[in-house]
Amino acid sequence: MIALVLLLTPALTMADVVSFRIGYFVPAAKSDLWQTEFNQMSFTKSDFSTSGFVFSYEYFLSREISISISVDSYTKQKMGEYMDYVGETIDYEDWAFDYGEGWAILHNYSVSITPIQASLKLTPLGRRAKFIPYIGGGVGIYLWGVKMFGDLVDFNEYEIFYDPNIDDYVAGYSVYTVDAREEGKIAFGYHAFAGFMIPIANRISLDASFKYSVAKGNLTEAFEGFEPFDLSGYQISVGINYWF
Repeated sequence: MIALVLLLTPALTMADVVSFRIGYFVPAAKSDLWQTEFNQMSFTKSDFSTSGFVFSYEYFLSREISISISVDSYTKQKMGEYMDYVGETIDYEDWAFDYGEGWAILHNYSVSITPIQASLKLTPLGRRAKFIPYIGGGVGIYLWGVKMFGDLVDFNEYEIFYDPNIDDYVAGYSVYTVDAREEGKIAFGYHAFAGFMIPIANRISLDASFKYSVAKGNLTEAFEGFEPFDLSGYQISVGINYWF
């Protein structure tokens, strides 16, 4: 994001508004990889909501209409354990059982999303009012990645073991070390937003906005068999604008 800001610096002399905001992003997390993690692991969807920085610059085409370019940042990782299984080592191989006092089966799940978005923005009251509401929307390029490393239970690979403690046969699922990475990926999406600005000085205003973004990225070999990864979510942001 810093590199992009430096590249855009020469263009700032042509921009009407430069904005710096702090945003709080809540992922929609509707695709099956997200849901599999939430169903099996100890973390929840709320664990992947986090804050990040937002930079944008805006050029007014008229009193009410402007175009803007913005860059957001979102990165979150969480270590979790399988909620309903414990690990046991049998004949130098690791297995997961749904009962017992074995060791915790852990892995780390990490997601990063950096949207670069172009928007058309409507300011009905113009930019000279004491209260400046706005709405808008547009399209974007999403730079993203997802990683998982640690222990993974393969529920498609299992063996039946006899447990003399309960005098019965039980299923054990294979546990293996995973280091799956999808990095440097690109996806395309769209977004809509609404918010308001309040001038507090000659060239400075407060800014608050709500934005919802929609995007999905294709997973390849590292997560083969999963549907496109959901990059959507909503963001609440607050910050300041500097007017030229």
